[in-house]
Formats: sequence, structure tokens, C-alpha cells
Amino acid sequence: MGNRDWKTIGFGYSKADFNIRCYYKNGEWGPLEISDSETVNMHIAATCLHYGQQAFEGLKAFMGKDGKVRVFRMTENAKRMQHSCDGILMPQLPVEKFNEAVRLAVKKNMSFVPPYGCGASLYIRPLLIGTGPEIGVKPSEEYLFMIFVMPVGPYFPEGFKPTDLLIMRQYDRAAPQGTGKYKVGGNYAASLAAGKKAKQGGYSAVLYLDSREKKYIDECGPANFFGIKDNTYITPKSESILPSITNMSIIQLAEDMGLKVERRKVPVEELETFEEVGACGTAAVISPIKRIYDADMDKEYLYGNEPGPLSVELYTKLRAIQNGEEEDVHGWTDIIE
Repeated sequence: MGNRDWKTIGFGYSKADFNIRCYYKNGEWGPLEISDSETVNMHIAATCLHYGQQAFEGLKAFMGKDGKVRVFRMTENAKRMQHSCDGILMPQLPVEKFNEAVRLAVKKNMSFVPPYGCGASLYIRPLLIGTGPEIGVKPSEEYLFMIFVMPVGPYFPEGFKPTDLLIMRQYDRAAPQGTGKYKVGGNYAASLAAGKKAKQGGYSAVLYLDSREKKYIDECGPANFFGIKDNTYITPKSESILPSITNMSIIQLAEDMGLKVERRKVPVEELETFEEVGACGTAAVISPIKRIYDADMDKEYLYGNEPGPLSVELYTKLRAIQNGEEEDVHGWTDIIE
């Protein structure tokens, strides 16, 4: 892996050496298994194929300045997967087993962790699927948990450079009391058509409004939204939004920096009052926004061609913790040895 051009790697699938698997049968989880296969042998009536009984996570490992590999906040990912399991009636994977599987996946693929300072990282994808056959609409009795990994660059090809977002009211990402707060594949399937249309127009993502009234900001497709003004970090509060672990971390860093934090409904009209706006998530970390175009109102909101100073400071602090350059005072990272 040493000859790779890490700065142009992009965000996409590539094969590592091993993945980790764990089966749920007869009401209990089995031992972790190591596999070198990229395929899954599955019953044609598996509930994940017919009724979307599936949840996944995304987290990263980073090569530190000190040569140690750190995984960022894996316990929070384990808890969020348990929350998704509750939402679509799958058995919870214990946090300890989740973390053990993450550690094993990174250890077995250590040569795929990109070098320090290159901007790339090791992306870790945990996946839980219903594998038992059911044709009636009901939960499976059998499940498969897997983790596979791959080196990736930034989710948005631009990296930490401002991009454009598009508002289109004819598309919803999730229903008000639906599965928006769970990390399940159906939410992402629901965003594909709008995302394709946005990218065809030169936008990096769709900025979704609430599905009930179309008055409030929800999220940016694959990431949470935030705005900054008057020394205050503001991010939407909604039952349809996936609780982002990156956003949770940025909120803590913002408070550490002396910013006020508000998690509340954000009216779309408030976009014109923000000094800085951005999207944040595991894949993107922070993606600053330079322009938001409201297609229905033919109105644009402009924020400048360079990332704002507070966005830069938040991004720099978060990356410094992930890379082992700054003390991890909140205990967010786990060193893989």
C-alpha cells in the first residue's frame, strides 16, 4: 500500500485483507469469525432483502503522529447501532462485542491504514442484516453482523473546501416519525434521486427541509447541518435527523472554545443570518458551505469562497485529536495495539 497516491484516493470501496463476521442464531450471538471473502451467502427470502431489516455504521481509524493507530469514538457507534436495532426490531449487538470486532478488523488490516499527514484514513463499515427467511412482514430470527474496512480520502472530493448545497422541497429524506433517526439503508435509498439531481446541477448535496411543514432545516443528505453566528454554534433539532457522532464531538469542542451552543429548530429564513455554515459527519468530517440555492424560491445564500475562521478552528481541533496531535481530554480515541 506504500506506493499509493493517498491525496487522490477518494471515497470508495477497495478490498482489504480480512473482514469480521458474527452470527445471531437461536437467540444468541456467536463468536467473532475472520473471513477473506467479499461475498455473503444468503437465503433468497432474507428479511434484509425484502423488508429492509438492515442497519450500518461508519467510523474511522487514523495513523497518529506518534505512529499509533487511533479509532475515533467507536463506543458511540456501538450505541447508535443498538438504537437502530431497537427501531427496526433487530437484536442489539453488545457494545463490548462491537468494539472487539472493530479492534480485530483494524488489527487484521493494519497495512491498509494510510500514513500520518496524508489526509486519508481507514474507513470502518459495521453492518447488521436480517438473514433468516420470512415472507410475512416480521423480524428475522437470524442475523449477520460484519465489519469491513478500506482506506479512503474525503467524502466530498473537494475536501475541506466550501461547496454548494441545493434545497428542493419536492423531496423528503425521511418521514417525521419514521426512521430518519436510525442509520438504516432505506433512508439513503430515499435520498438517491434528489442527490443525483443535485450533483447534476453542480451541487455537493441536498439540504433537506422538514417533511411536515417545509419550514425548518433537517440535514444535508449524508451529514448534519450547522450554522454559526454571534459566537454561537447552531444545529437543527429534529426527530428525523440521524444523531451524528461528529456533530456531537464538534458541539463539545465548540463549548470548549467558549462558543454558545443551540440545538433547536432552524427556520429556513435563518440561513441569511449565518456567518458560517457547514455539513458534518464521519465521512465528511466538516464540509464548509459557500452557497445554498433554494430552487423553489429562486434565492441564494452566500457565505464566501473560503472556510470561515470558526469552522477552520473546529475542524483543526477535531483532526488534531484524531491524529494524536492534541491531548484527548475527553477520551474519544482508542489506540489499537
